[in-house]
Amino acid sequence: MADTKREIERKYESDDSGLPDLTGVAGVEAVIDKGVAHLDATYYDTADERLDASSITLRRRTGGSDAGWHLKFPVAPGVRDEVQAPLSDALPDALAGLVRSRVRDAELAPVVRLRSERDVRDLVDADGRVLAEVSVDAVHAQRLAGGDGSAQWTEIEVELADGVDPAFLDKVEKRLRKAGVRPSKSTSKLARALAETAPKKPAPASAEDPVTAGDHVLAYVRAQRDAIVELDPAVRQDVEDSVHSMRVATRRMRSTFKSFGKVLDRAVTDPIGDELKWLAGELGVDRDREVLNERLSAALDEVPHALVSGPVVERLSQWAGDRPGGASSRLIGVLDSRRYLDLLDAVDGVLTDPPLRKAAGKKPGKVLPKAVRKDFGKVSALVGQALELEPGTDRDVAIHEARKKTKRTRYAAEAATPALGKPAKALTKAMKSLQNLLGEHQDSVMARQTLRELSAVAHAAGESAFTYGLLYGREEQRAAAVEAELPGVWDGIKGGADVL
Repeated sequence: MADTKREIERKYESDDSGLPDLTGVAGVEAVIDKGVAHLDATYYDTADERLDASSITLRRRTGGSDAGWHLKFPVAPGVRDEVQAPLSDALPDALAGLVRSRVRDAELAPVVRLRSERDVRDLVDADGRVLAEVSVDAVHAQRLAGGDGSAQWTEIEVELADGVDPAFLDKVEKRLRKAGVRPSKSTSKLARALAETAPKKPAPASAEDPVTAGDHVLAYVRAQRDAIVELDPAVRQDVEDSVHSMRVATRRMRSTFKSFGKVLDRAVTDPIGDELKWLAGELGVDRDREVLNERLSAALDEVPHALVSGPVVERLSQWAGDRPGGASSRLIGVLDSRRYLDLLDAVDGVLTDPPLRKAAGKKPGKVLPKAVRKDFGKVSALVGQALELEPGTDRDVAIHEARKKTKRTRYAAEAATPALGKPAKALTKAMKSLQNLLGEHQDSVMARQTLRELSAVAHAAGESAFTYGLLYGREEQRAAAVEAELPGVWDGIKGGADVL
């Protein structure tokens, strides 16, 4: 069993003078001495320090009030989410899963041991409420892998108590700075330990700005790869919108492979695109039904009670299914699968040894607009076809196809924006707006299909189908409104797309 808490803290350099007097901090009534704790933490990482590269720390710590396994993910400067698990000899499966997208087949092994004497004080207000915990940590670091160095230092750590306004940390820092204390240059104890105990290495080459068309396309692919890997733990923990965000990243990458086939060889990227489509499908199994259920539930809430005939709420709930807290075991199984890990490795291969075609070495201003315009032309043809059709199934299909090509054009323009600037940014915005409009239409199509199914089940059970028909009619009206709005929206988009 693992628990997650948000950790908001700041670290400061310290010398032998210890902790300055903090009784003058605004809002602090008293500084309570909590004694000295002896902490012994072993930090784990891969041989090439993949977790550290992502500013993630994994440790097994004894001593203090929270002995156990701690896994910390960066959220923002000075803010981390800490996942805790009880003390055990082996790394708990719950934590191992959260780092699998980064670790994959590599072994997690001890890299650094930190032993600290922690002198702890609580800052409390007039009501006795703890505002923050302040500690002076005397740290001894020992490298366990990749060298045998050691280091010692002392630091001050201020951790905000739960429910306290983060602005309180500014007040503490003001007092510390007045006493001559300065913020630490290291983001964490582990980062400092690794830096100070590592063997001397040549400085890494700095990353160069994208220059060629290939540079820009690969930068966009890399951003999507990073998003998938970074969202993996959030999906496992059922963080709101994480499944949707990961699914979007897979679609962006797959779209990029298709749009820029003149830059990256599709003989290499198409099989990866197929696997990305598989992953997006797995991510959508629960998500699509969840979104549709939210739509139908909201629509049902708008129906006057007198017009709700039969157990419609119960039928809808039964159709949606009871979704337990946390990600489904099926989805976690997907993220633990060999197929998923092989997909991540394949994407890494594209980035480390890109299958570049001749156009990849050309200037982005020539290659990228051509690809975007080609995608836009497909959208134009499909929207034109849809507008010529009579309302019905054929038009619904044409609008759905136009929506898919709209997303592809949006992502292509998005990838090209760093190189092409405002015209590509404007097209991205226009395609997003069109995508939302066409998405509303497709949602209505799917809602009507579900309502027909629910109506048939209700009818077979001897229940009234009146309310399902009412909801169906309202969904028809919503789709008709989109179809009426589409010509004007499309004319506006066509007028502004010629600048690219």
